[in-house]
Amino acid sequence: MRSKLEECYSIERLREAARSRLPRGVFDFYEGGAEDESTLNDNLQAFRRVRLLPRVLRNVAQVDVSTRLFGRSLGLPFAIAPTGAVGFGWRGGDIALARAAAAHDIPYTLSTSATASIEEIADQAPGRHWFQAYILQDKQRLNELIDRARVAGYEGLVITVDLPVGGKRERDLANGLGFPMKLTPRNIGQFMRKPFWSLDMLLRRPPIMPSLQGLAALKADKAGMKSVAGRNYDPSFDLAALQQLRDRWPGRLIVKGVVNPLDVDAIIGVGADALVVSNHGGRQLDTDIATLDALPGIVRAVDRRVPVLLDGGIRRGSDVFKAIALGASGVLTGRATLFGVLAGGYEGVDRALTILADELRRTMQLCGTPALSEIDHRVIAAMDCPPPGALASVQPDDFQ
Repeated sequence: MRSKLEECYSIERLREAARSRLPRGVFDFYEGGAEDESTLNDNLQAFRRVRLLPRVLRNVAQVDVSTRLFGRSLGLPFAIAPTGAVGFGWRGGDIALARAAAAHDIPYTLSTSATASIEEIADQAPGRHWFQAYILQDKQRLNELIDRARVAGYEGLVITVDLPVGGKRERDLANGLGFPMKLTPRNIGQFMRKPFWSLDMLLRRPPIMPSLQGLAALKADKAGMKSVAGRNYDPSFDLAALQQLRDRWPGRLIVKGVVNPLDVDAIIGVGADALVVSNHGGRQLDTDIATLDALPGIVRAVDRRVPVLLDGGIRRGSDVFKAIALGASGVLTGRATLFGVLAGGYEGVDRALTILADELRRTMQLCGTPALSEIDHRVIAAMDCPPPGALASVQPDDFQ
């Protein structure tokens, strides 16, 4: 396995390795987006539209990719984004992700829909942990999960605010995919073509999502278009409810899913410690703005009050560089590290993070920026940049 992973010199190679070992419907669940997947694809293309303007004749023999967030050092300007149902693609995948994050000195975010419990991550993968809470209709369960994360020593609570209802994921509908997974005429052929994966699921039984166990499953609507995601979530969640969670949680509060500058002041006003510019990886609202395109407006609205992170479309170290140049303090890696774990467990995640870190270092050297603090809008070309100073580089120590 390791030799095959060593042949994966890019995130795209890891993606292909993951695709080759999983049934099509399972892989599509992880890779796919909502409806026509316009936003999913535009997240990627937004980075391609941005061109770099390198500096030269600068000493870049050594580059420093470390930073600080919430008063603590990070080995890389990354955190691993919450990804649900990972264990269906690689058994024990959540723990593998968390262990690799710790090895690279970055935070790991456990999803409410993970296939590992809050306590399992804390016990089996010690490190810097954030818990991502979906807003369940069952408020007693939601509060219990938040309290368990506090007791287990999680640093941050990530509240996802862009999922009042599940998006229409047409790949899942076409593949007949649901949770728990069942054999149907539409997917039995896919499963038979991947016997190693299928035998593991048959003999050892599919994993569970412990944080969601016991919640009443919602039935599909009459049109049969109920999303795999978004079930049991509360569409009435509003700013006052966010304030209640802020009052309950003593640690760092990270609000994920912000793309409109009009929302920034109110969210910071309730006590958010960081914002994540995110459109849920293009998995919910199609034709939503690409996150990189939304980033400058959010950075201006935040005006250095809290860190701004970004997810969506990160596939290269140069993507991380561009996000930082446009004002982000760092990024969350979603599919990039997910493809790694699906391709090869812990070794696959380690490979994904190593690839991104190496590419980031190379980009910094080629652009003449030996430290993250020297990356700003002045190394960006071929786009409508704000006037000088509007996206002034945010110093990591501002967020101690």
